[in-house]
Amino acid sequence: MQVNLETYKGIIFDMDGTLVNSMPLHLKAWQLTAEKFDFEYDEEWLYNQGGTPTYGIAELINAKQQRNLDPSALAVSKREFFDQIRHQVALIPETFALLQQLQGQKKLAIGTGADASTTEFILNTLDLLPLVDVVVNANDVERHKPEPDTFLLAAQKIGLTPDQCVVFEDTKTGLAAAQAAGMDCYLVINNKIARFVPKP
Repeated sequence: MQVNLETYKGIIFDMDGTLVNSMPLHLKAWQLTAEKFDFEYDEEWLYNQGGTPTYGIAELINAKQQRNLDPSALAVSKREFFDQIRHQVALIPETFALLQQLQGQKKLAIGTGADASTTEFILNTLDLLPLVDVVVNANDVERHKPEPDTFLLAAQKIGLTPDQCVVFEDTKTGLAAAQAAGMDCYLVINNKIARFVPKP
């Protein structure tokens, strides 16, 4: 689709599923955790929780499936499985090309629900850190997506107001966060920039 960024001064990219093709790895880690702890693995539902920190997803699993599993144990298991395969992470060509094109033209930020260590590993592995001005991860905010805090802090750190920024996201949770922040959003679907959603 045609992407028009002329009216924005800042571009905020989600990381997993938007800039990097890591969602299959996260889902595999959840699948292995589901097998280990004997809970239902719902791939589509889990994908749409993208942007929510691991512990938060564990709590949501309990609520959705009316279980009483230890969220900390689920989160530790998922992170351990993910860490075993995270080196397989790869860039998403379309959004990465856009990020490269915007160098020197716009303020660039990453706003992710991943924890600090995972974010650092992925951005260093793919050499993305030098390409952005600011990174906000799950450790930087108390309220996570679908709350707006991640994107609001990213805008603040690049010195812009929400209406001067646009978000690139791939999940319903991320879109909700962008809308709550008062920002326009481009949705990435199947590794392609596919849909524009204006702020409410």
